[in-house]
Amino acid sequence: MSLEQEKNPWLAAEARFDEAATRLNMDEGLRKVLRSPGKEITVNIPIQLDDGRLEVFTGYRVQHSIARGPGKGGIRFGPDVTLDEVRALASWMTWKCAVVNIPFGGAKGGVICDPNLLSDSELERLTRRYTAELMDFLGPERDVPAPDVNTNDRVMAWVMDTYSMHARHTVTAVVTGKPMALGGSRGRPEATGRGCMIVIKEALKLREKDPASTTVVVQGMGNVGGMASKLMAREGFKIIGVIEYDGAIYNPKGLDPQALMSHRRETGSIRDFPGGENMDRAEAMFLPCDVLLPAATENVITSQNADKLRCKIICEGANGPTTSVADEILAEKKIFVIPDILANAGGVTVSYFEWVQDRQGFFWNEQLVNTRLEEIMVDSFAAVVEYAQKHGVNNRTAAYMLALDRVAFAIKLRGIYA
Repeated sequence: MSLEQEKNPWLAAEARFDEAATRLNMDEGLRKVLRSPGKEITVNIPIQLDDGRLEVFTGYRVQHSIARGPGKGGIRFGPDVTLDEVRALASWMTWKCAVVNIPFGGAKGGVICDPNLLSDSELERLTRRYTAELMDFLGPERDVPAPDVNTNDRVMAWVMDTYSMHARHTVTAVVTGKPMALGGSRGRPEATGRGCMIVIKEALKLREKDPASTTVVVQGMGNVGGMASKLMAREGFKIIGVIEYDGAIYNPKGLDPQALMSHRRETGSIRDFPGGENMDRAEAMFLPCDVLLPAATENVITSQNADKLRCKIICEGANGPTTSVADEILAEKKIFVIPDILANAGGVTVSYFEWVQDRQGFFWNEQLVNTRLEEIMVDSFAAVVEYAQKHGVNNRTAAYMLALDRVAFAIKLRGIYA
């Protein structure tokens, strides 16, 4: 397999699906149903730019499965968004929701654009027109978007408002990850990072190791990596390395994530942080540590670098940070992998709580949100590890097998409508 094929997210998703389906002895017909997305929607969005020019942007929404409930999945903006990527992410959302056993299917959306080159008003027009084009496919009972790469709570407010204007009444449950004042949930901004920390602590229990003696390297200091670093530092973890797109910082005695994020806000970079030393970002991935937390983009651990990793545990905060070929190398090295469809499921779990609260019109306090998140993440981690031991497979294959089993069971119960 070429490196380009190895990094194709849809091929990676298919490879993992096929392995899990084969081990489950899944019926060929069910394989076809679960392999194929239910809907793939492409929209071409004309937008008037601030200078008066008209530009057309291409957007996607893929609904992979709604067997267990409405579609659920983020909307990302980026110049490198592809249909293959959105398709793969939609399928991962199906398995992710099934692994943590919440009543959603999988969906994902994306728009090909460079948000750094667009003004706030251009981004708003793009978001609103994208939402309007998808009106017939979105809704609390159909498909519930959320923030993803280069989108945030403000973008979700625009989606919610646009949908509500067309529906002629306020529909807060059409999106999650909204501002608190518009029906957002307490604990949502920290949820994915908190979920990562919870499953890391569960993995440490298996090794009879405590957080105070645990060293961590974090790749990506966005919402997931930043929040996880901050929360883990509070719990006594030693964050010895942080990697960003423009460099890396290292301190064997531990970094202060809060101070590092303040430094980045002030200077625009993590480099030259007074509390650590600069180092090459590629080499920082290979620092000896207990936990490596890749929390940025896809395909950062590949066949080209997996054999150089010196961590004991990998917790995948990002979606698809490890290629399927690299999985084999990690297994040979006996690195304990907490796969993305479990590790970063804290976000979709609290999104589920937000959806429930919006539909009830009754909102929970942060302690209740965090307690229920911990219950689900701990139970799901235990279910995946038990499944892995029972079937003699690695954690990723176990997570996929568990998810496929649950979705296939739902389809069998419902039957095929004809």
